[in-house]
Amino acid sequence: MSTVSIIIPNYNGGEYIRGCLDSLKEQDFDDLEILVVDNCSTDGSADIVKNEYPEITLKLLSENFGFSRAVNEGLKLSEAPYVILLNNDTRVEKDFVSRLFEAVSGDERIFSASAKMLQMSNPDRIDGAGDLYCALGWAFARGKGKKRTRYERPCNIFASCAGASIYSRKILDEIGWFDEFHFAYLEDVDIGYRARIMGYRNVYCPKAVVYHAGSAVSGSRYNDFKIRLSARNNMYIIMKNMPVLQIILNLPFLLAGFFIKIVFFTVIGHPRAYLSGLKRGYILCREGRKYPYSRYNLKNYVRIQLELWLNIFKRIVDFI
Repeated sequence: MSTVSIIIPNYNGGEYIRGCLDSLKEQDFDDLEILVVDNCSTDGSADIVKNEYPEITLKLLSENFGFSRAVNEGLKLSEAPYVILLNNDTRVEKDFVSRLFEAVSGDERIFSASAKMLQMSNPDRIDGAGDLYCALGWAFARGKGKKRTRYERPCNIFASCAGASIYSRKILDEIGWFDEFHFAYLEDVDIGYRARIMGYRNVYCPKAVVYHAGSAVSGSRYNDFKIRLSARNNMYIIMKNMPVLQIILNLPFLLAGFFIKIVFFTVIGHPRAYLSGLKRGYILCREGRKYPYSRYNLKNYVRIQLELWLNIFKRIVDFI
């Protein structure tokens, strides 16, 4: 049994998959296995993995089930105590795995550690330094677009970006795997939220560096597919993880957050996609699973709520 398994969900990643896998072959971490879970790609990328990287385990799915299902299929194949999730449109530095392992393995209360993601097309700029979530119902990547020399200190974050993060398998088994209702987008915020409810920590590891192409499958940063799914999943995260009283407490902020995004997506020409996503989110809230509330976690809910308010100001500062 390996100490660390890397799970790479792949869908039509032929343009990037070689660069990703070649960078992993150069890691300074020996006790490592690599799993690629292919979501029925049509561009030959699965054949690239099969024919050019025979040492890598390849799982072929019968259709595109989405990111969350692909991750869970990878978890079924792995018995390693730590699991790294990695996007197929990435390249990592030589000490990427060892740095993440060091960040998460020394404390049993740490659920995940998020890498420092840099823009592949402009490596002097940050793509993400861990994820935050605020009372407006917004999830956002810390430092996006900022100079790479910033965000150099390890710190607690709300959730780790599943595009390049390590997770404790023991805690995953305790809180539940990735929710396949999400399909894609914000599934990492959801699972990080669940870990926080149970009193675990998510941390940022700036020494683990990865270069990320971004939107390699869905297209541009803002497109109907991504906007619709993100809006839907945003509503689902709120319903699933917040007790009713917490939803009521945050309702003025949540309504303001939805209104601001309606205006924003109207201005950039995607109002229908966002409103359609909200409608689908309402339907999903009725079909999905509510994370069970326990009074034993009350202090964790209070801590999270204070952070949700604080992160509104962090979002403003980060934007500036």
